[in-house]
Amino acid sequence: QVQLVESGGGLVQPGGALRLSCAASGSIFRFNVMGWYRQAPGKQRELVARITSGGSTNYAESVKGRFTISRDNAKNTVYLQMNSLKPEDTAVYYCNTFPSTRDYWGQGTQVTVSS
Repeated sequence: QVQLVESGGGLVQPGGALRLSCAASGSIFRFNVMGWYRQAPGKQRELVARITSGGSTNYAESVKGRFTISRDNAKNTVYLQMNSLKPEDTAVYYCNTFPSTRDYWGQGTQVTVSS
């Protein structure tokens, strides 16, 4: 049973942009704060952004001013617009609730920032 599906990752040059999408089941989406997380090789998974049902947002300091999280309630989808990408943004990006729900972790989508 797939309840959260990430898409939109890829290979981009430094300074480039990507928009990630996370399609969620309606029950998950409607009643939870949603977040984007990332994990780089050899590093802990970290929360990069979250958004409440009312649209309030929070960002990790490392991405503030460059990333924007948003949600479309009609589509049960949360987005992460990533601008001015840096090599250190390279990671697998995941969506989940916030706080995260263990059984919801999926495969994520790979973002690679490199020349």
